[in-house]
Formats: sequence, structure tokens, C-alpha cells
Amino acid sequence: MQLKRILYSILFFVLFTVAGNAQCAMCRAALETSDAPIKPEGVNDGIVYLMIFPYLLVALVGFAVYRQMKKARQAKKEKEAAGN
Repeated sequence: MQLKRILYSILFFVLFTVAGNAQCAMCRAALETSDAPIKPEGVNDGIVYLMIFPYLLVALVGFAVYRQMKKARQAKKEKEAAGN
């Protein structure tokens, strides 16, 4: 029950976050002084897109660990039931 609450909380915060600027100070300064027709919104979107992958990898590893722990718990439970 506690795990469901944690997962729902994480899901809520991931889906309902406030959009923010992803540029660092150096990127912002370079874009503001640049004469190139690069749009800062495009750079922001690219930075956010690249930020997704580390979080996605951590989530996948966490899910794999969770599944392994769940299988081990279930096997232990079955072993105890067979022993009785």
C-alpha cells in the first residue's frame, strides 16, 4: 500500500510539473548575444529532451530491481507454503 502511494506521488509530480527554463547562464548569454537565427525556445526544448534520458534510465533500473525483489519474495512465500 505504501509503495502505491509513493508511485502515485512520483507520477503526479512528473506529469504536473511547471515548465521552467532549462538554459544555463552561459547558454542564455550566448543566445542573447548571438546574431544567428537560433530560437531560445528550441534550445530549451532540446535541453529538456536530453534531461529525460538519465531519469528514464534510473526509473528502468528501479523497476527492474523492484521486479527482482518481488519475484524473490514470491518464491520465498511459495517455498514456505510448500514446506508446511
